[in-house]
Amino acid sequence: MGQEITEVLGRIDADAFAGLVQAFDDPAQRWFFSGQGRSGLVAQMGAMRFMHLGRTVHFVGEVSAPSIREGDALLIVSGSGETPVSTGFARIAKAEGAKVVTLTHKPAGSLAGIADVTLHVPVEGSKQFGGSLFEQSCLILLDSIVLGLAQQIRDAHKLMLYRHTNLQ
Repeated sequence: MGQEITEVLGRIDADAFAGLVQAFDDPAQRWFFSGQGRSGLVAQMGAMRFMHLGRTVHFVGEVSAPSIREGDALLIVSGSGETPVSTGFARIAKAEGAKVVTLTHKPAGSLAGIADVTLHVPVEGSKQFGGSLFEQSCLILLDSIVLGLAQQIRDAHKLMLYRHTNLQ
């Protein structure tokens, strides 16, 4: 199945990926991450890595997450691009003036129609159960953005390790 991951990542549109990377240009921007089910777990892992970089990041639904406002950004991981909770969050974010970014395998779905930035993750025809290939690919894509941003930070790994939880 590793071959499937390699093939999917090879089919990612380079310009669309560059647009996703560019969405994270402002280190002062507040980010909210969201997703439902296993996509939500991927979004949580992505949020954690951006926090390790020193970004202000919240996971939607956590008790410490503030309200989203103008100038903020919402990243939603949604394979179907149709999950009612996710599309509802996207509409709220847009109404507040926030930027909406999504990773989906349905680039013509409702969520992509709301989003300012959409990255199509082309997992159609996967032999893996459920959305596994989508979730694996999204995690690699988010981590690759973090790795790229880390290259711009002096002693990034040391700083990231310092921000890593010590309550475990």
